[in-house]
Amino acid sequence: MTIKNLLPGVKKNILLKNYTTFKIGGPAKYFFVAKNKEDLIKAISVVKKLNPSPFPKGDRVKLPFFILGGGSNLLVSDKGFNGLVIKMQNPPKESFRLPTGQAKSKTIYVEAGVTLGQSVSIATKNNLTGLEWAAGIPGTVGGAVYGNAGAFGKSMKDVVKEVEVFDVKTEKIKIFKNKNCKFNYRESIFKKNPHLIILSTIVQLKRGKKKEIENKIKKNLEQRNKTQPLDFPSAGSVFKNPRGFSAGNLIKKCGLKGKKVGNVKISEIHSNFIVNLGKGKAKDAIKLIKLIKKEVKKKFKVNLEEEIQYLP
Repeated sequence: MTIKNLLPGVKKNILLKNYTTFKIGGPAKYFFVAKNKEDLIKAISVVKKLNPSPFPKGDRVKLPFFILGGGSNLLVSDKGFNGLVIKMQNPPKESFRLPTGQAKSKTIYVEAGVTLGQSVSIATKNNLTGLEWAAGIPGTVGGAVYGNAGAFGKSMKDVVKEVEVFDVKTEKIKIFKNKNCKFNYRESIFKKNPHLIILSTIVQLKRGKKKEIENKIKKNLEQRNKTQPLDFPSAGSVFKNPRGFSAGNLIKKCGLKGKKVGNVKISEIHSNFIVNLGKGKAKDAIKLIKLIKKEVKKKFKVNLEEEIQYLP
């Protein structure tokens, strides 16, 4: 049996640059859009049928797979991905809900493929506060939980009550309470255990006044517009902030602001952003990343760690 027989709707040779915020990346050998968590589980089950074990590296893996959310914080190789990319694209009307019969509930259920922007909008509509910091952040809820996304001193760690996960190894659905997610700065248990696939999350918020929520969102968006290079595609912050330091300031003090390689450059607005000037290549972004790490290490004796993820 082939993947096309087992997974109706799968497509071949789809350019991944069209599905990332960086607008960089070659083709995926196979590409499948999962519109709900059942689609996601089905796609992973197909991978399991084609592979004796999908995670060990080596010749046994005939078809590697990758779960793609909103495509932020991601740098895709110019060669693309020689496997199956499963794109999470959950319609918010079907994948977001308040608990049944609890119109005034402070918790909301959100499937992994719902975008952060959609989640902020729906929370605001229901007079729920606690997600205002996420306004303007590209990406999905699943990706945000995976990397413990955050801004303005807040992160997913502060709002996640529990996470529903599909364990590829056991093919069982599991529930992780907040304390079991091992959230840390831009880290979680899911980031370190690729067999744990995020399906949905229950977000714990507070009741609030819509006008106050809207004003806070407006203020956050204004701040984001002032301090981030939103006129060009990027992957967001390239590096984590080292303890006690701002990665952007370290890069700026190395005189690298505006440094260009090919059609990508270090932003002149925020030095922790690398922007795509048009037809940018992953190989050039990687050259800039290596240069930044080298110069910051030499000048400040600080090792920068990437926040972005590489594929492959």
